[in-house]
Amino acid sequence: MTVRTEAEVMLQRGAHFLIQDLPPEAVFTPEDLSEEQRMIKATAYEFMDREVFPNIERLEHQDLDLLRQLMRKCGELGLLSVDIPEEYGGLGLDKVSSAVVAEAVGRYASFAATHGGHTGIGTLPIVFFGNEAQKRKYLPKLASGEWIAAYALTEPNAGSDALAGRASAVLTPDGRHYRLNGTKIWITNAGLADVFIMFAKIDGEKMSCFIVERAFPGVSTGKEEKKMGIKGSSTRSLILEDALVPVENLLGEPGIGHKIALNILNLGRFKLGASCVGGCKEAIHYAARYAAERYQFGQPIGNFGAIQHKLAEMVVRAWVGESMVYRTAGMLDRALQGSSYSDPADILKRIEDYAVECSIIKVAISEFLDYVVDEFVQIYGGFGYSAEYPPERAYRDARINRIFEGTNEINRLVILQMIMRKALRGQLDLVRAVAEVQKDILVPLRPGFDTGPWAAERAMLQQARKVFLILAGKAYERFLDQLADQQEMIFILSDLAIDIYAMESALLRAMKLEASGRSIDLERDIVQVFFQDVWSRLDGYIREAVPLLAEGDDRRALWGALRKYQWAEPQNAVAARRRIARACLAQKRYPLTV
Repeated sequence: MTVRTEAEVMLQRGAHFLIQDLPPEAVFTPEDLSEEQRMIKATAYEFMDREVFPNIERLEHQDLDLLRQLMRKCGELGLLSVDIPEEYGGLGLDKVSSAVVAEAVGRYASFAATHGGHTGIGTLPIVFFGNEAQKRKYLPKLASGEWIAAYALTEPNAGSDALAGRASAVLTPDGRHYRLNGTKIWITNAGLADVFIMFAKIDGEKMSCFIVERAFPGVSTGKEEKKMGIKGSSTRSLILEDALVPVENLLGEPGIGHKIALNILNLGRFKLGASCVGGCKEAIHYAARYAAERYQFGQPIGNFGAIQHKLAEMVVRAWVGESMVYRTAGMLDRALQGSSYSDPADILKRIEDYAVECSIIKVAISEFLDYVVDEFVQIYGGFGYSAEYPPERAYRDARINRIFEGTNEINRLVILQMIMRKALRGQLDLVRAVAEVQKDILVPLRPGFDTGPWAAERAMLQQARKVFLILAGKAYERFLDQLADQQEMIFILSDLAIDIYAMESALLRAMKLEASGRSIDLERDIVQVFFQDVWSRLDGYIREAVPLLAEGDDRRALWGALRKYQWAEPQNAVAARRRIARACLAQKRYPLTV
C-alpha cells in the first residue's frame, strides 16, 4: 500500500473523489488482503461460528456473564487488540485488519455492538489520546478482555447535539480529583463495562474527556433498556453522583473533549460500515439458501424474476459497500502511516482528513443493510415475520445502525459541512472545479471517455460529479452563509456525494480486478446494475434541487444545463440482475466471498 508519488497522495486526500479521477491501482480492495489479514479474517469468522452463533439464544436473553466470557475469548485470539500497539499488549495492526474483524462480528449485530463499543469508541480514545501512564494501565487489560470498555457521550437533553451535554466536572479543593455529576444514556456495554470513556465540562465550560472506572465512588448504572433490537448487548444509563475521578484520569488536555469525541466517532462510523457489510452478507447467505430450497407453484421461488431482483440488489449493495469500506481502510492506513501515537494533534489531523468518507460509509452501508434485511424478510414471506426464523431478528437489529454513531440525518449534514470546510481551508479545490464545470455548461455534451473498457460507467461518473458541482456552486451562490439552514438542499448534495463515492469505489475495484487478469463477469454486472440504480435517483435529485435554487428563466436555464448531464445509454439491468441472482442461488450464499 505504498504511495509512490506526491500527485497520488493528493488524489487520495479526503473528499477529492468529488473533483478528480483516481487510477484503479491506487485504491485498496478486499482482493488486496495480505496473508496475515486473511488469517485474521478467518480467525474472526471461525470464532463467530464456533463460539457466538451456538449461543445466540442465551445472549438474546441478556446472559451478560456469557457475553463477558466470549469477550475474554475474543481477547485471547487477538480480536480485541488489533488497534492497540504491541507495547501495550496489542497486535498493532492496520485499519484493514480492523475492518475484517468488524465485518466478521457484524454477522450477529448484538455481539458487533458489544465488540465495537469496546474495541472502537471505548478503546481508541486511550490509544490515540492517552498519556504513557494511562496506556500502560488500561490498554493491556482492554486488549485481553479482562476489562470491558464503554463510551459515554449522549445525555437525556443532548442527543444529536451531544456536545451540548450538561455533565460537569469540578476540581476538588485538594487538587487530587475531579468531582463528576451527570447522567449519560444509551451506553452500550454499560452493564459489563469496567471502564467508561466519559465526557463532561470542567467548570461548566471546557468539554473534556475522562477515563472513569466502574469502581470509583459515585459511579453507578441504571437498569437494562428494553430495546427493539440488539437485545444480546447491554444498554444502560451511566449515573455519576459526586463521582471522584483522579486528576490523572483526565484524557488529553482540558477543553479538547469535543475533538476527541468527534474524531473517535469518525473511526466508529467507519467500523460500523464494515460491520454492516458482514450483516448484509449473512442475510444473503440465508436468503439465497431459502430461495433455492423453498418451493411454490411447483418450483423453487428463486426461479421467479421478482425474487431474483431482490437477491441481486442485495448482492449489489453488499459488494459496493464492501468496496467502499476497504477503499477507505486503505486511505486511513496511508494517512496514519508514520504517525506518532504520542502526538494527539497529529492523529487528529490525519483522521479528520477522511471524516467525509467515514460519514459516507456510515450512512450508505447502514441503509444498504436496511434494504437487505427488509428483502430478507420478504423472501421468507410469513416465515420471515416469525421469531423462529433468522430474518425477524436481523430486521430488528439493523434499525439501530441509522441512529448509532450520529443519526444518518446528522451525518448527511456533516458530510456537506465538512466538504465546504475543506474548500474554505484550501484542502479541496472546489471553487476551481465549480468554475470549470460552469464554463463547460455552454459546450455541447461530449463525455470524456468515448471508447474503451468501462467507457459508459466512466462517463456516468464524470457526469454525476458535474451535477454535484453545479448544484453545490448554485446552492452556495443562492444561500451563502444561510446554506446551513437549507437542510433539504444539503441532503440532496450529501446523497449525491454518497452515490459518487460509491460509484467510483465500485468502478475502481472492478477495473483493478480486470487489470489483474481475473474474470469479472459478475462484478461487471454488479457495477452496471448499481450505476443504473444511481441514474434513476439522479433525476430525482435534480427535480428536487432546481426549484430550490432558481426561479423563472434562471430555473429553466439551470434545468436545461443539468439535463445535459443526465445522458446515459440504457443498459439491460434486468438481465444483469438475473445473472447475479443465479450465481447467488447456485452457491446458496453470497457469491463473491474473497
